[in-house]
Amino acid sequence: MSVTFPRGFRASAGAAGMKPSGRLDVGLLVADRPVAAAGLFTTNAFAAAPVRLSRARLARGTAQALIVNSGQANAATGERGDIDAVTITDSVAGALGLDADLVLACSTGVVGEPLHMEQLLGVVPRLVESLAPDGGPPFAEAIMTTDTKPKQARAERGSFRVGGCAKGVGMIAPDLALATLLVFMTTDAPIPPDEIGKLASEILEPKFESLSVDGCTSTNDTVLLLASGAAGVDPVVPGTAAWDQVSEAVAEVGDSLLLQLAEDAEGADHVVLVDVTGAETDEDARLAAKAVVESLLVKAAIFGGDPNPGRILQAVGSSGARVFEDAVDVRMGGVPVVVGGAVPEGFWGAGGAEDARAATAKRDVTISISLGAGPGRSRALGTDLSYEYVRINAEYTT
Repeated sequence: MSVTFPRGFRASAGAAGMKPSGRLDVGLLVADRPVAAAGLFTTNAFAAAPVRLSRARLARGTAQALIVNSGQANAATGERGDIDAVTITDSVAGALGLDADLVLACSTGVVGEPLHMEQLLGVVPRLVESLAPDGGPPFAEAIMTTDTKPKQARAERGSFRVGGCAKGVGMIAPDLALATLLVFMTTDAPIPPDEIGKLASEILEPKFESLSVDGCTSTNDTVLLLASGAAGVDPVVPGTAAWDQVSEAVAEVGDSLLLQLAEDAEGADHVVLVDVTGAETDEDARLAAKAVVESLLVKAAIFGGDPNPGRILQAVGSSGARVFEDAVDVRMGGVPVVVGGAVPEGFWGAGGAEDARAATAKRDVTISISLGAGPGRSRALGTDLSYEYVRINAEYTT
């Protein structure tokens, strides 16, 4: 599974000493030839050096290799960070015999700490020597920071394969703008360079923007999609059955990675799905879903098993979405907690609260919100706010 499930890709991983644990911390992904590639990147004004470099190199829609490290984010590192990002991609290009412009870079870890260049450069020869079609799983392990397990997925539709891996369990907010969220997806479908961006923007961007762990947008968020064309059929373009097949497979892998990220969120006890329907527009629904899933009050209530509908109404009402008070209904795990804009009479004493409390005790909690009879709808995926989340982030650099 993972990024080497599609034909035409090899990967490897190594422990260079980039992070104190001594675990795998550098990964290399290489295509057999230059391939179509597209990326989505953070909107943070302090975008990391590798983000700026990869974004510029992907302007022509092709790439062949990716070097990624965990341990140091290479963000807020000034001119040195830019030089280091170029230096490591030059080293990879030289070892592989490639044009340096075909090599992308990603980093994740502590912001402000420069890359440990001696260790990073030193592992490149070993990474190149160990490239293999089954190197996807160790690659997925190497990109982890506070993740407790690798996130990998694969799907097939017809003759096409799609694979992917991801990391990022904290500092995640829906704005791609993501988190320190890294997502790498590959396919062997022959998608032209001028078309692959549509898959990224139309399928992956809204999907990963729906995820929020703590409402914080990282400096390093990156989602990359590469297409090797190794399936050996006619070009896959929009409007064809083949395009629909690839789109479905990309969506399936994206959904799997999205859920794995939420389930492994830092210190999370609950995964929360906010499903908004009946809004005036999709944008109104998105605003409402985002506000609820990011609300610290809602997150704390879910953690404590407190079915407090007032916190949900507060978030919806302040979201900026167009709201007609008497048209709003809310259910928690299928239990009505708001009907026509008001908490049902007797809710706190007639068993409704206890039913809702039981729903919030489950690992997966669904909050369904209807804003009326409009066509707009959206979903957001998030987590609760736990003591463990605070502990992890309070001790992150210590």
